[in-house]
Amino acid sequence: MNRMQYPKFTIIMRGYTFQEADTILQALEGFEDQFAVEVTLNTNGALSQIEKLNRSYGSRILIGAGTVRTLKDAQNAYEAGARFLLAPHRLTKEVIDFAKAKGLIVVPAAMTPSEINEMFEYGADIVKIFPANAVSPKFFKDVQAPLGQLPLMAVGGINERNVQAFFDNGASFVGVGSGMFDSTDIKSCSILGLRKSIARFIQKVSEEAAQ
Repeated sequence: MNRMQYPKFTIIMRGYTFQEADTILQALEGFEDQFAVEVTLNTNGALSQIEKLNRSYGSRILIGAGTVRTLKDAQNAYEAGARFLLAPHRLTKEVIDFAKAKGLIVVPAAMTPSEINEMFEYGADIVKIFPANAVSPKFFKDVQAPLGQLPLMAVGGINERNVQAFFDNGASFVGVGSGMFDSTDIKSCSILGLRKSIARFIQKVSEEAAQ
């Protein structure tokens, strides 16, 4: 897979039990082409979750690892079956080279034009701007004026009300966290409730894009 095939939306699953995570992936039925799913490595049993979820859903949902910080993290995620790696900060060239050698999409994070440029020079497929709500949507437009059009992902504070503003200003991808769902639906593992939240999110994005 290359970044052109990477879905626009990534659901960030941090701190969920396996049952909760599994329910979210069940709820994605019919929306698989629009969402990737990351299990953050600071989740209890993250590697086991990645392995089990890939076994059940990997043929139709892109599942990867988040909060990847070191080469060891990257190696462990790859061995568990992760198909992409997201980081909360810049990654070393060694980590990015490892990801590329294994055919993984690699998404380090950055916050300044210099950091963004460095990550792409190292071979990043996408660069995550984090936390995006600290810089505002306009940052994406402003930084690409001198650097050129870049595959940037907005993560941090993204919700159905502001997501289109990031796309309008040049973000190519966004990551959305637990704010996308009603916490009671997650705790009760309500597939119906989670599906309603996913459908509402997609509908809201479509409506905003049409305006």
